[in-house]
Amino acid sequence: MNHVKGLSVLLLTTILLAGCTVVPGSNFSSSYGTVDNTYSDNKELNRKTVAIYPITAGLVSAKAHKKTDKLTNDVALRRQISEYDYIVGPGDILSVTVWEHPELTNPAGEYRSSEEAGNWVHTNGTMFYPYIGNIKVAGLKVSEIRDLISRRLAHYVESPQVDVTVAAFRSKWVYMTGEVNKPGTLAITNVPLTLLDAVSQAGGITEFADWQTVVLHRGNQRHVFSLRDLYKEGDVSQNILLQPNDVININRNDDSKVFVLGEVGRQQTLPMGRNGKTLAEALADAEGISQVTANAKGIFVFRQAPPESNRFADVYQLDAKNAVAMVLADRFMLQERDIVFVTAAPVARWNRVIGQILPTLSGVYTGSNL
Repeated sequence: MNHVKGLSVLLLTTILLAGCTVVPGSNFSSSYGTVDNTYSDNKELNRKTVAIYPITAGLVSAKAHKKTDKLTNDVALRRQISEYDYIVGPGDILSVTVWEHPELTNPAGEYRSSEEAGNWVHTNGTMFYPYIGNIKVAGLKVSEIRDLISRRLAHYVESPQVDVTVAAFRSKWVYMTGEVNKPGTLAITNVPLTLLDAVSQAGGITEFADWQTVVLHRGNQRHVFSLRDLYKEGDVSQNILLQPNDVININRNDDSKVFVLGEVGRQQTLPMGRNGKTLAEALADAEGISQVTANAKGIFVFRQAPPESNRFADVYQLDAKNAVAMVLADRFMLQERDIVFVTAAPVARWNRVIGQILPTLSGVYTGSNL
């Protein structure tokens, strides 16, 4: 019997010495990384592989302020639109009018459309016009082509009055793919084409579109825009002037998920939905934090850090010991693939240890009584 008691004491002593290192299940503490107190009284920040940001009113307001700043960031777009001028390219059809000279304006007959009667820009960038022959027009503005034809015709026509328009835009395109109602190609014309215009011309987005992650491929670069921020919050920085050969892709929202783990009513994967999801919504969808086992001060959001940060992850910590903190949780927007993790209270972790030890002790006592 003394042997059994000694063994029991040894087991309990081992557990006490080991502390939390042998506690079953996952756990996280803010001591695992560097706490970023940018939005609290401590202004010092030491960067390590994991940065921890307390979810405070300051942090939430700062994130909201960044979005507000973007509302006035449309100066560059407006300037680009005001300075926009179409550049003629191979495949375009030009309509040239020489006033008081119908034989030059429409030499093939008056009963033909402007496209049929127009002047096609060949693949080598030239077009043919009576009297002046082949002229290089690709890469020029319409006004420049008009001046060029006027100068050349002046050798044959006195004071020619020339007008040039593009009868058909066939040289420059953007490509709409993914979850839009009418995917396909859109011509770039003399009217500036923005991302918002392109989505509208493609019939708008479908029910399953991930409108928070609209990907624009331009050359070797990849840019991501949010139609949600543009439509619902008026964030004009999410709009952009499109260029030839841009590829716009809107994926399905099936992969837009967050994960809720730890001491919650039901651990699960949650879809973000079209309007996104706040931390409070995610916890509510997971049937809330456990009132018995959860550590209300240990609600964490794990988020992959930006590649340029040289950090592994950014971690946001909510101290919900006071339930009023859930107001902050309702203002904290989650991002795709975020992991919400609720740690266990110390007493719950200890109870789990005891729960694993008691069957062992019971077996020891049972064996000693045989």
